[in-house]
Order: sequence, then structure tokens, then C-alpha cells
Amino acid sequence: MRIKTPTVWLTQVLKLAAHTGMGVAMGLAFSLVLTIADPSGINNLIEHSDMPGMTLAMFVGAIVLSFGVGATLTGLVFLMSEDG
Repeated sequence: MRIKTPTVWLTQVLKLAAHTGMGVAMGLAFSLVLTIADPSGINNLIEHSDMPGMTLAMFVGAIVLSFGVGATLTGLVFLMSEDG
């Protein structure tokens, strides 16, 4: 059995951070598509709210957080199931 050195842990943390970064980027892209293309009228709802800037920030933040957490958990499962 191989002893896990700090370098191995650092490599795993960097891989997990890469998954998180990819999830955040995908969440930003998805929220941009939803607000620019406006397929379901979301932009209209944001514009007619009391504080459109805050509503947009909360909308984008919720999507980014969801994608980031999902990608992080997926990356964690991938790291745990790796052989080696």
C-alpha cells in the first residue's frame, strides 16, 4: 500500500479545485445565456423587480453556487473512485 504524501494530497486538492472552477465557469455561462437569450422571460422578471441589480446578482449567484457545488461533489466522487 502506498503512503499518501503531502504531494498526493495537494494534487487531489488541485484536481478538486479544477472541478470547482469548471462548475463556476459553466454556471456563469449558463446564467449569461439565460439572461441574454431570455428563452423563458427571466430577464423581464428581473427588470420589473424592485431592485433589478440585486435580483440579477442573486439569480446569477444561485446558479453559480449550484453548478459549483455540483461539480465539486462530482469531482470528489471521481477522485474517490480513481484507481491508483
